[in-house]
Amino acid sequence: MKYSSLNTFLDQGKSALKKGPIAVICVEDLQEVATTIRHHRMAGFHEIVLLAPDALDLPEALESQVHRVRYDMHADFALVDAINPIIAATAPGQWLYYCYNAEYLFFPFCENRTVGEMLAFHVEERRDAMLTYVVDLYADDLERFPDAVSIENAHLDKSGYYALARPDPANHNYPKERQLDFFGGLRWRFEEHVDKDRRRIDRISLFRAKPGLKLLPTHRFSDEEYNTYACPWHHNLTATVCSFRTAKALKRNPGSRYDIDTFKWHNSTKFEWHSQQLLDLGLMEPGQWF
Repeated sequence: MKYSSLNTFLDQGKSALKKGPIAVICVEDLQEVATTIRHHRMAGFHEIVLLAPDALDLPEALESQVHRVRYDMHADFALVDAINPIIAATAPGQWLYYCYNAEYLFFPFCENRTVGEMLAFHVEERRDAMLTYVVDLYADDLERFPDAVSIENAHLDKSGYYALARPDPANHNYPKERQLDFFGGLRWRFEEHVDKDRRRIDRISLFRAKPGLKLLPTHRFSDEEYNTYACPWHHNLTATVCSFRTAKALKRNPGSRYDIDTFKWHNSTKFEWHSQQLLDLGLMEPGQWF
C-alpha cells in the first residue's frame, strides 16, 4: 500500500499500527533497501512501514509487503518528525522498531527465534525498551566498493568498543542510573570526521508505544527509564543493529572521502551474518534468555 505523505498514512493506514512488533525503515538513499526489508520481514516483524522517496524502485513482491510512505529523510529533524507521530498513532503497549536502510537487526538466537518471541520475554522482565548497539559494517576493498557497501564482503571491528558514564546535568553531572554512553567502530576510529554529538553508538531501537512518549534528536527518549540498559536487579537482553550507515557517510562526505583509503585495520574481521558472532564479541547480551 502506498501513501502520499505521513499524514495520509496516519489518517488512512493507521490500522497497521494496531498490532506489533512494527518496523519503521527510514530510507536515506537507494542502497540495500530490498535486503533491509527482507531481513526484517524474516526477523518476524508483523508490519513494516517504509519511509521512502519517490525515486525508490522496489520489486512488486516487496512493495506488497510494506506500507510505503512518501517521506524526505534529508529534511531537518526528519527522524523525530516521523517517529513521534507514529508513536502517538500506535496502539499503546505495541512494540516499535526503527532503523535506516542498509541496517540489519540482530538479537540473540535470531536464526531460530522471532523478534516477537524475544520481546514477549522482555515484557516478562518488565521492560518497555531495549538497548541496541549500532555496529558499523564496511566493505573490505574501497576500490571495488567505493560506497563502502558490500553484503558479501562486509567487515566489522572485533574490538575497540567502550562505555562512559552518562552525566546528568540536572544533578550536578553525577552519572545517571543504569545509563551509559557507548562508543566504538568507525565513529571512534575516524572521530575527527564525526561531530562530537554523533559519536555514540547506543540507540534505543526497540520500544513500546505509550501516550506522551517522545523520541529526542539524540536517539534517546523523553522517559528516562527507556534510556536504561538494564533493570535494577539483573542484566537484560540487548540487541545489535549492524549498519553500513557510517561507512557510507564517511565515503560520501567531501571532508572525509579522500582521507580514507580503507576501513580495514588489525582488528577487522569478516562479518558472518550470524548472531553467535556478535554474542562472542560481546556486542549484545542474552541476559536471562536461553
